Amino acid sequence: MNANPNPNGELSQIAINAPAEFEVPELLADHPQQFRESMMRYTCAIREVKTKLEVLNDDLSVRNSRNPIEMMKTRVKKPESIIEKLQRRGLPVTIESMERNLDDVAGVRVVCSFIDDIYDISRMLAHQDDIKVVAVKDYIRSPKENGYRSYHMIVEIPVFFADRKRDMRVEVQIRTIAMDFWASLEHQLKYKKQMSPEDAQEMENDLRECAETIAQTDWRMVDIRRKIEDKGIL
Repeated sequence: MNANPNPNGELSQIAINAPAEFEVPELLADHPQQFRESMMRYTCAIREVKTKLEVLNDDLSVRNSRNPIEMMKTRVKKPESIIEKLQRRGLPVTIESMERNLDDVAGVRVVCSFIDDIYDISRMLAHQDDIKVVAVKDYIRSPKENGYRSYHMIVEIPVFFADRKRDMRVEVQIRTIAMDFWASLEHQLKYKKQMSPEDAQEMENDLRECAETIAQTDWRMVDIRRKIEDKGIL
């Protein structure tokens, strides 16, 4: 959402009204403006991280004659998901509790072509002097039991507002196209209703097997690309 001037030099209504778009959950309805301001800050933090990743992608595309990042998806966690996570952890359902305890309210998903691109992008992002890496979970080298693979970072970035600076946390998930496809499909199937325990177990086994196949294919694609590069074709 861009705050670009229109031909008359005025800010668009979309930019002016953006904070009002955030739905205020009933449990936080006592402080609607505070909640909207918090969601606005998370949205701005996402924009800052996304811009950094876009710059890295542009730079690497010139250096290597290819784009390591295929696409990016961003999201601010839905209010019901925020409340559910706080309640599940036995934490107060307040704006202060959300900002203090949840690191994944703001999220950026980065989809790369190759596995080595994931590690290059994550390393370059971490080395920027205004980025603080709070936590890393490498589910590529250590996949989850169900086969899920991705590289997760919690980063903290300063965001400058009209009258203050705030250090905001953003979760960055970096994965290949194949990993993203698998994760999307697994998420859809996991929430299908009216499935017997036997069918559910069979589905989990099939998905785990597919995850292994995808992982092997991802690494083979890296090998193929490197062979092509060694021949000077790319």
